[in-house]
Amino acid sequence: MFDKLESLVNRYEEITNELQEPDVVNDQNRFRNLMKEQNDICPIVETFKEYKAEKTNIEDSLALLEEESDEEMRELAKEELSESKNKVVALEEKLKILLLPKDPNDEKNVIVEIRAGAGGDEAALFAADMYRVYSKYSESNNWKTEIMSINENGIGGIKEIVFMISGRGAYSKLKYESGVHRVQRVPETESQGRIHTSTITVAIMPEAEEVDVEIDMNDCKFDVFRASGNGGQCVNTTDSAVRLTHIPTGIVISCQDEKSQLKNKDKALKVLRSKLYDLEMSKKHDAEAEARRSQVGTGDRSEKIRTYNYPQGRVTDHRIKLTLHKLDSIMNGDIQEIIDSLIAADQAAKLSNMEKSAS
Repeated sequence: MFDKLESLVNRYEEITNELQEPDVVNDQNRFRNLMKEQNDICPIVETFKEYKAEKTNIEDSLALLEEESDEEMRELAKEELSESKNKVVALEEKLKILLLPKDPNDEKNVIVEIRAGAGGDEAALFAADMYRVYSKYSESNNWKTEIMSINENGIGGIKEIVFMISGRGAYSKLKYESGVHRVQRVPETESQGRIHTSTITVAIMPEAEEVDVEIDMNDCKFDVFRASGNGGQCVNTTDSAVRLTHIPTGIVISCQDEKSQLKNKDKALKVLRSKLYDLEMSKKHDAEAEARRSQVGTGDRSEKIRTYNYPQGRVTDHRIKLTLHKLDSIMNGDIQEIIDSLIAADQAAKLSNMEKSAS
């Protein structure tokens, strides 16, 4: 581990020197790539410097204890020694986590797909609630939310919605949300006060660039139709809505949110690209089944990951056995504690897996 850390320190210094060269400054692509590499390495280098400083403090404190006869100074040295030893242990753990292989998709924007499952109108209402959760969470992170396509049920519910969340690190935080979300509550239409259970499926896909997925346009069939809505101005008078069918996979995407047919076509292609990229990722995950099992959640959309229980005011994430009694704030977009817990559990699982492999 320490050899790797020293090599990263050397690489950081190399990059710093390169960034000062006129040739590099004038080459925007190279300059941008070097800046990204430096930013990626920087937290590791800074933590390693802090680690080495604490190791030096330990040596100094030990030397002082050997040489010093004054009891007050010895007590001070003992305190500093204990403090530095604790910091070294914590920094070692932090360095191990920082050295874990990075998910190449972590910094990407995400395309989120929410579908109502079992529960009819109540499931559609819960889908609308969860769209609000992710929208509010995005706002708190200064991320932008854009609807790609939506199918509403006319009473405030959503049968299916596809939307993009754009912002640095969006995928790194939201990737654990894929799976089945279950709600237990008394619907407003329920006169007997009985608790109903409904489900929705959430899919989180990293936005795929054209370089990630090449789409053969011969494999795509486009149909245009008149956009539907709830009446009045919501209904278009032109055939601007687009239905894209990807023939090899059978994936069908409808986009009608924009008034321009061209913009709807672009959105449909963007969603298709991410869906195809997601399929490729799933294949790779299946090929690395053992590593996949060591991680928190498989990303399998049939996996029940979380329950939102309204009568008890609690939310339970089944993967990490986490229960929080703050349903109201969670449904208002405050999901950071859940995400932080999932990230920590995932990192711990990966560290444990790496240690087993090394032994």
